Amino acid sequence: MKQELGYYEKGAAAYRACQADPRFGYFLYFPKNFDPARASAYALCVLIHGSARTPHIYRDLFVDFAEEHGAVILAPLFPVGITDPEDQSSYKFLIAEGGLRYDHILLAMVDEIAERFGVAGDRFLLHGFSGGGHFVHRFFYLHAGRVRALSVGAPGMVTLLDAARPWHCGVADMETVFGQPLARDAMRAVPVQMIIGAEDTETWEITVKQESRYWMDGVNDAGRTRIDRLGALRRSFEESGIRVAYEEVPGVGHDGYGIVEPVKAFFAVELARG
Repeated sequence: MKQELGYYEKGAAAYRACQADPRFGYFLYFPKNFDPARASAYALCVLIHGSARTPHIYRDLFVDFAEEHGAVILAPLFPVGITDPEDQSSYKFLIAEGGLRYDHILLAMVDEIAERFGVAGDRFLLHGFSGGGHFVHRFFYLHAGRVRALSVGAPGMVTLLDAARPWHCGVADMETVFGQPLARDAMRAVPVQMIIGAEDTETWEITVKQESRYWMDGVNDAGRTRIDRLGALRRSFEESGIRVAYEEVPGVGHDGYGIVEPVKAFFAVELARG
């Protein structure tokens, strides 16, 4: 464990390359009172960006949360164009052509932070908005045992817990795709929030057309708007015995920054439970 933070690691740390795969990196925030001698006592809060790739902004929006609750913030960056110049969305589905696994990249980042700074990375708070909302609910299906509390914000496409539909509409062939089964039992033990702006009703970006690389039969069946689709995901969870705290934020459209306060409140309650 590193005993002291370097100058550019204190507070809002400089962008750092992931040692497991330097094509990816992350932003960190350490509370001002961070004590390396008790680093394992600090909660880890992971924030997954949307398609616009603004992880540093999400990190900065959670500074007050980090200070108040003694949390370390991790905001990864999954760049556009990793597998090909037109690839904007493969991270949302955890796996890219050629077998690149974005869930493994995130876990490598968490484990790297745990080893370097002594922060407990065995279980962490996890929030994602829009493209990040895609990522976090699918990550949860594989790694629920690593998630302390989950906040799913306004995904444009959802993977339902439907054993009759193939990935990525459902989970019928999930073990074939990922080499591991759905972590259903572990999922039931994790507090889940689903959150969206009450005015998040635009459909231009989320209606999947046949020319899309993510087209498959039934891909638009979960609903027309993000609200419809998040509602379908909520019902899918609840039918599987997973409790969901659902919230529509008044006056907010498709704006990840506009929902961060209720996300912080949800995480604060879970941290208070110990």
